[in-house]
Amino acid sequence: MRKTVIAAVTALSLAGIGGGAMLATAQSAPPPTPAPGPGFEAPPGPHPHWGHGWRHHGMRGEHGPFGGPRTFALVHPHADRNLSPADVQTIAQAFLLWHGNHSWKVMDVAPVQDGKIGFSYATAQGGVIARFTMDPHTGRVARID
Repeated sequence: MRKTVIAAVTALSLAGIGGGAMLATAQSAPPPTPAPGPGFEAPPGPHPHWGHGWRHHGMRGEHGPFGGPRTFALVHPHADRNLSPADVQTIAQAFLLWHGNHSWKVMDVAPVQDGKIGFSYATAQGGVIARFTMDPHTGRVARID
């Protein structure tokens, strides 16, 4: 699994060097960025932490330094992610790797009664740490145990 993730990251970084234009046009155009809502105010005058962008003002994820929500990536999220149990296992393992955890593993990946996909994180010896479900349409994760 680790070699697969490393190969995927390498392929994406190489594509960014030579084929960035092709990747940028491979997806349909992202949805339009919504205008700031009521209560949105720009910071007053010159700010001592201006180099930190909007993040200093608690605006991260809403209208940050890269524009509207989720406009920085080359691809945008689809309304229905259509995730399979194998996709959920890959995402759960990638989460562990992203946070530098190489000792836990993903177990018990299977559809559950409410249409979601359940999985659990376990120690290397097999002791379950926590159980979660992921909605296959939205990708939202909920802890159940």
